[in-house]
Amino acid sequence: MSNASLSPLPSADRPDVTARLRDALLGASFTADGLLELLGAPAYAALSRSETVPALRATRGDTPLELLVRLFLLQQPVPHARVADVLPVDACLESGWLDRAGDDEVAATVDVRPYGGLDGEDWFIVSDLGCAVGGAGGIGRHARGVVLGVGGASTTLAGLTVRTPVSAALDLGTGSGIQALHAAAHATRVTATDVNPRALHIAALTLALSGAPAADLREGSLYEPVADDETYDLIVSNPPFVISPGARLTYRDGGMGGDDLCRSLVQQTGERLNEGGFAHFLANWQHVEGEDWTDRLRSWVPRGCDAWIVQREVQDVTQYAELWLRDAGDHRADPAEYQARYDEWLDEFEARKVKAVGFGWITLRRTGAAEPSVVAEEWPHPIEQPLGETVRAHFDRVDYLRAHDDAALLEAHFTLAGEVVQEQVGLPGAEDPEHVVLRQNRGMRRATRVDTVGAGFAGVCDGTMSAGRILDAIAQLVGEDPVALRDRTPAQIRLLVEQGFLEPA
Repeated sequence: MSNASLSPLPSADRPDVTARLRDALLGASFTADGLLELLGAPAYAALSRSETVPALRATRGDTPLELLVRLFLLQQPVPHARVADVLPVDACLESGWLDRAGDDEVAATVDVRPYGGLDGEDWFIVSDLGCAVGGAGGIGRHARGVVLGVGGASTTLAGLTVRTPVSAALDLGTGSGIQALHAAAHATRVTATDVNPRALHIAALTLALSGAPAADLREGSLYEPVADDETYDLIVSNPPFVISPGARLTYRDGGMGGDDLCRSLVQQTGERLNEGGFAHFLANWQHVEGEDWTDRLRSWVPRGCDAWIVQREVQDVTQYAELWLRDAGDHRADPAEYQARYDEWLDEFEARKVKAVGFGWITLRRTGAAEPSVVAEEWPHPIEQPLGETVRAHFDRVDYLRAHDDAALLEAHFTLAGEVVQEQVGLPGAEDPEHVVLRQNRGMRRATRVDTVGAGFAGVCDGTMSAGRILDAIAQLVGEDPVALRDRTPAQIRLLVEQGFLEPA
């Protein structure tokens, strides 16, 4: 299908109407908190699973909020006379936010979803009809240039981005403008790009309806719209990272072979970042026969950048193909057509010797260090979002450890990070535990195994004594040579600092 099958969009040049619409939505409590209170947690959660029946049942009344939920979230026509009591209906009709449906009803032309910012802001995400509620299920029935609303990937990226005040931020592949909206809250200037002009229009609507400053919106792929001498303090991208044969859907399929789009994006970022600047990406990457995935990802990191790469999930090629075939609605197509598409995906993977696909995030930080740090790890376990402060702290620890050799570590003072607990595993009645594990209850929620010396060391770190003096005391207590203990323990201290269990005092 072509873009002609998509509905016309509201005008982006009517700030007066947009401001009046925003005021009306807020006045009716059409917010994230308002929705949760009206619908209840089960119906609210069902919307993210493409199930609207519980929300429809919860909005049978005639209050302004119920009316707006049916109109903008559930895409149901509502009586013109009733909505005129809630919205500036004539202005919304004239500017394209609403359209007439029959003689006495109106319908929304776009999805409008209430969205809560990280600091409690009441924002609104605009997207194409049917794409905000329930994500991308069945999107293959729509036009190629369809623009989606908020999804799990969007909120993941927003949550892990470092949120410090910056002068200039860049959102590559802005889509409905979610990342640009977040960036506008702490960046003086925001630039947003997208290959899809419809996405840029919708991003402008998202920013305006949310009461955010306008962004510099530019059409083009990746860094193409950005001048060679333009640099940024923050770059974010939720790119079309799906590894697929062809480029059927603009929002997800990059059109390059394999994981080349994500690789190119990461590799080209180094020269665009200012010193100390951060770049955050979601990405998919291939697991190729005979190749370590961490080696593949390390080769993507541009010179002059520290990197933290976290693989959150791995799917074999059949699982991966089925996931994205369902995303496009192909599972509802003719069985022979579905089988042919499935074969096409597996043929592509077989030709590239791909056995699985990884998903995760990549964070870069521009550094002047002679030897940049590149950490690539797998962490499929639950984390605590938002994670931006944890990400920033990771790179602070990288700087600290880079500046402190083992001798300096022994002279340093440390404190145990907040909400770290110790777990011991062993046979009942045994004198010593078989395993001692330190576990975080915040941030990455890591768990790491330590020996009795490491556990004892961490337990007494309160900032008052140097690491060396603590080790000397432990050596005297357990009857061990203090020199030998000082020689073998810095590696364990370094690991505990690197993973955030210990903090420099």
